[in-house]
Amino acid sequence: MSWFDEIKSRIDRRFSHEVGIDLGTSNTLVYVKGYGIVVNEPTVVAVNNKTNHIVQIGTKAKEMIGRTPLHLRTVKPLTNGVISDFEFAQEFLAHLVRRAEEAVGKKFAGPTIVIGSPSGVTNVERRAIRHAARAAGARKVMLVEEPMLAAIGVRLPIHDPVATLVVDIGGGTTDIALLALGGIVVSRHTTIAGERFNEDIVDSIRDIFKVLIGEGTAEELKISTATLHPDSVVHRESVIRGRDLVTGLPREILITSSDLRDALIPSVEELVKEIRNVIESAPPEVASDVLSRGLILVGGGAMLSGLAEFIEQSLNVKVFSPDDPLKSVVEGTGRILDDITMFEHAIISEDMRFTNQS
Repeated sequence: MSWFDEIKSRIDRRFSHEVGIDLGTSNTLVYVKGYGIVVNEPTVVAVNNKTNHIVQIGTKAKEMIGRTPLHLRTVKPLTNGVISDFEFAQEFLAHLVRRAEEAVGKKFAGPTIVIGSPSGVTNVERRAIRHAARAAGARKVMLVEEPMLAAIGVRLPIHDPVATLVVDIGGGTTDIALLALGGIVVSRHTTIAGERFNEDIVDSIRDIFKVLIGEGTAEELKISTATLHPDSVVHRESVIRGRDLVTGLPREILITSSDLRDALIPSVEELVKEIRNVIESAPPEVASDVLSRGLILVGGGAMLSGLAEFIEQSLNVKVFSPDDPLKSVVEGTGRILDDITMFEHAIISEDMRFTNQS
């Protein structure tokens, strides 16, 4: 290495930072090496229709959903886990980097970023994620499949010659992957996830009560009231307001956990079928490992009350979930940044030459 390269390398190590991003359809989390998780923002931007410029990002933009005047609209830059609007995704990522800089009190000079990618997406979709991160200021970008990040985040023995089944339920997609010997043996990607559950709640209340509610109300109901436990185990209820489809006027109704369970069961049963298909398509030894070791349920969707128990009863397989399943993927990016050599095999980006800088 020349003296110039050596000086440049020292400058990079002094001023650059290493950042992990769980870029989700609904929420995005940011991890900065040495500081932990510093940002947790909804993946939403509010855009001025006249200028096509972003006016709000993250939490403030999410609060505007369903309430925007004619000259504004809210946009989700990701659909089903992949970038659907490159320009807004780039600006959203740049906003996250600035928020992370504010959180740690330092200016980043071209950070190195580890970022999650759904399993089963195309090379073009992965390239879009990588290019958006670079356009947002990243010096190096390393992509890792999200089920692998989740497994690393919850400290599963991914290098051992035994298989582990990871089910990562996000906002727009669910990744189901069997991992063994540091790689993915079998995987499946489905859109049965958190936003699908919200749609089920909206549709059910519209069909049964003839009342239209918004996405935000459905999300609140899913968190506060919904459960897959039968009423004999858990009973909850909430009073909500929506628009009466007959009169067109506001109307208040009482929603019970039983109403929501009926709304969610069909999609949850589809999800269980997808998990079963992954297990059935695995080699016999791998399927045997799942039976003995169980499966790991992570992602924001894993927090749906009674979901773990429902899957366990349906598949007759033990289900485990960490205390905070929403953070599993981003914590996996942190572990990779802490020891890139140990997890180098998991990186699917073109930047395989990266070496740990500390």
